[in-house]
Amino acid sequence: MEYKKEIARLIHDFKENYLPFVSLDLVIFGFHGGQLKVLLLRWKETNDWCLPGGRIRHGENLEAAAYRSLRERTGLSEIFLQQFHTFGDAARYNVPETLAKLNLPHEFGKELISRDVSVGYYALVEFDQVAPTADFFTEECRWWDVDPIPPLLFDHNAMITLALKTLRQQLSYQPIGYNLLPEKFTMPDLQQLYETILGQSLDRRNFQKRMIGYGILERLEERKTGGAHKAPYLYRFNKESYQQALADERLFVR
Repeated sequence: MEYKKEIARLIHDFKENYLPFVSLDLVIFGFHGGQLKVLLLRWKETNDWCLPGGRIRHGENLEAAAYRSLRERTGLSEIFLQQFHTFGDAARYNVPETLAKLNLPHEFGKELISRDVSVGYYALVEFDQVAPTADFFTEECRWWDVDPIPPLLFDHNAMITLALKTLRQQLSYQPIGYNLLPEKFTMPDLQQLYETILGQSLDRRNFQKRMIGYGILERLEERKTGGAHKAPYLYRFNKESYQQALADERLFVR
């Protein structure tokens, strides 16, 4: 009974305070130690998973709503976030089939699971810094390896596929790495990040030449300690140059 009352309260809140028929879906990619993962939620008392998402409040900017939803799931504020697609097909997924899978009272199901136009965002985080947090409708929030992803609710598998494709394309015109690597890192560390996202190997010399040529890195006089071979130099991002490169959309690794 309390569960039904809470759902009724949420539905009333949605109708009073949020835009109807418009939602957000977040593909949150996490990188750490050469692994690329995506954050998923499991609905209460089911084995069905989906992406995190949210709604847009009246008077709230779209991007502000995306950052708010992202902060609620990860606890982080300073995150790279990019809008990548709007999903508006008339039949995005099978609504009756989806309702049958979820642990929702039937009288409320159609209020919560209906056709929305969804704005997709992808984010990049260092997943070791995230405390994944479920919401009212879910009881588990955790990282999954990008390959393979289980069958998800709604059209969320297609969203992840398109978000990853867009992220990989972005590497050709914008820098990646700020907030995903330690303040000081080696060139092999940076190359591993790019290779993990791209899913392919890159030529070491060409990669290093390109990255140095973009003027966003500062080579330090320090070397990494603890290695068996000649220790590589440490680098750090020049934040001002990095931000300018983002604004200019300079061509990066292809």
